[in-house]
Amino acid sequence: MANAEKVAAVAELTERFRSSSGAVLTEYRGLTVAQLAELRRSLGDDATFAVVKNTLTKIAVTDAGLSDQLSSLLAGPSAVAFVDGDVVEAAKGLRDFAKANPLLVIKGGVLDGKAISPAEIIKLADLEPRDVLLAKLAGAMKASLAGAAATFNALPVQMAQLAEALRAKRAAAESVASEAPAESVASEAPAESVASEAPAESVASEAPAQSVASEAPAESVASEAPAQSVASEAPAQSVASEAPADEA
Repeated sequence: MANAEKVAAVAELTERFRSSSGAVLTEYRGLTVAQLAELRRSLGDDATFAVVKNTLTKIAVTDAGLSDQLSSLLAGPSAVAFVDGDVVEAAKGLRDFAKANPLLVIKGGVLDGKAISPAEIIKLADLEPRDVLLAKLAGAMKASLAGAAATFNALPVQMAQLAEALRAKRAAAESVASEAPAESVASEAPAESVASEAPAESVASEAPAQSVASEAPAESVASEAPAQSVASEAPAQSVASEAPADEA
């Protein structure tokens, strides 16, 4: 290959690495031309599969700023799958073809400037296609918007219900507050009446005891008086009875 052709090939590879959303490096040793054609078809319309020379490809990845991610993978017969659209679809094509043709070895790649391993490429292949994911995302967003609209529509009704509940609660509180003084006055009135009557009852109960105490000495004096008069009259009687005896 002439120098001009090499320069053009490097420039083309550099531009492919820069403009592609992803690139997967593979080893195709032992695959026939027919098998390579089948592989290209399995990658879909958004990916291309190109056999490259390692020396030129190393220069291209260096110029594209991907030397750290891809230089170590450029050993043995190399071919690159450049992906311009759905990376998941290209990863599915590589995975399925590698299962049917073990001679195809997936060595690694780069996605949006970041290195990805063969295991990560297989995980990408397990995802649903981009169109399906976008459709699900759109459905989820539509459902979220519908839910938000229903919530916003329900807010006025909820606010009205809340205002009515607060009004009823305030009215009930005012009613209870207005009835409380009347009840307290009614409950205190009997207590005051009882308190005013209590001294009269105690005085009345104490009065008989005092009169009894004052009358008790008089009764004892009255009972003792006859005894004393009898005692004082007894000698007089004896004297009167003895007088005639002396005279006789």
